[in-house]
Amino acid sequence: QVQSVESGGGLVQAGGSLRLSCAASGRTFSSYAMGWFRQAPGKEREFVAHISWSGGITYYADSVKGRFTISRDNAKNTVYLQMNSLKPDDTAVYYCAAKTKGGNYTLERGYDYWGQGTQVTVSS
Repeated sequence: QVQSVESGGGLVQAGGSLRLSCAASGRTFSSYAMGWFRQAPGKEREFVAHISWSGGITYYADSVKGRFTISRDNAKNTVYLQMNSLKPDDTAVYYCAAKTKGGNYTLERGYDYWGQGTQVTVSS
């Protein structure tokens, strides 16, 4: 089993950077691919980034490619999301979760063990 706790959100101006952390627990943490999703007010949850269990393969939503970087440190049971060149459209609650099912990695239905989320607000 895996339990995730996100942190690192906050208020920043457009063009700034934030680094989000997802601290996970459980013996099987390193065996799961992990993903970051976000949800803006009034919108459905949106895929942001994905990283394989070993950290060797990553995928990103087109909207964040070149700006965000996902990484993981299995020794620390932690997944990170480095966010650069932030813009107001990035404002959302950011969640991490473990991919426990096969299929399309962009769909939240394939993930479990969601964290409580961390708020990211980007002002213009």
